[in-house]
Amino acid sequence: MASVPFELKGKSVYVAGHRGMVGSAIVRRLAREDVNLVTVDRREVDLCNQAAVFDWFARVRPQVVFLAAATVGGIVANNTLRAEFIYDNIAIAANVIEAAHQNGAEKLMFLGSSCIYPKLAPQPLHEDAVLTGPLEPTNEPYAIAKIAGIKMAEAYRSQYGSDFFSVMPTNLYGPGDNYHPELSHVVAALIRRFHEAKLSGAKSVVVWGTGTPRREFLYVDDMADACVHLMKTYSGSDLINIGTGEDIAIAEFARVVAGIVGYHGEISVDTSRPDGTPRKLLDVSRLDKLGWRATTSLHDGLKRAYEAYQATLLVPAQP
Repeated sequence: MASVPFELKGKSVYVAGHRGMVGSAIVRRLAREDVNLVTVDRREVDLCNQAAVFDWFARVRPQVVFLAAATVGGIVANNTLRAEFIYDNIAIAANVIEAAHQNGAEKLMFLGSSCIYPKLAPQPLHEDAVLTGPLEPTNEPYAIAKIAGIKMAEAYRSQYGSDFFSVMPTNLYGPGDNYHPELSHVVAALIRRFHEAKLSGAKSVVVWGTGTPRREFLYVDDMADACVHLMKTYSGSDLINIGTGEDIAIAEFARVVAGIVGYHGEISVDTSRPDGTPRKLLDVSRLDKLGWRATTSLHDGLKRAYEAYQATLLVPAQP
């Protein structure tokens, strides 16, 4: 692993996907750096449109790229929007990485996902486990698209010497999350469900699946801090996991969320809903050796996430 100082100060830095939960967190973190932040709205440049992406990069020529744009969702979205998830995410990765190469970007970080690891890979998940076994079927299209992006970054580094590399964030939560009742990730889904149950006085709340799978959760602003740290200090072909190194059973996690929201009713499980991977905990030893550790506790992060969700309820709906 290479730990190489890279100066962000004064650089033109493009955050792809700046309106999403991950991208907006990176934008917040970059506010503490002396950079020329560059963003572009998807209504102006559709990252799935190769010609539009190539034209924009040729005009703007960002020096540093955080590739956080993606079509994302929870287990239901992954399992039902399979064509969109594989097409959009392969197109985004291919277009942005090639455009960055063509226009001389000094450094690019591709953000993958922990779902790239085989469903039954040894725990905790080490970066070398990629492509060593079958994927979790419910999110296989998304995972394959992310693996393609990872391999593109590796290939451009190998063939052209491009300083492109990939990071693998664990399950993220926090400001900017998607709270759709069917298509959201587990943290946002539970925050919304418990909040609505509290308001309605519901006697019980249903948690999807058996409640036994174990998951790792990282506050999104911690993830953004790790990304900026790695952009400034890391250069190499190795993947880098970004997580806390700790996990929790979904049933126990649900009780923690309920306590923070202030819901005191019963919590039941719906075993007809899919569980997904039995356990997903990242090995963060590489990240630790590179000098970064998460600092936001699960309780503090969830408290901030709930406050962010409540703030969204105060925002008028867009026409």
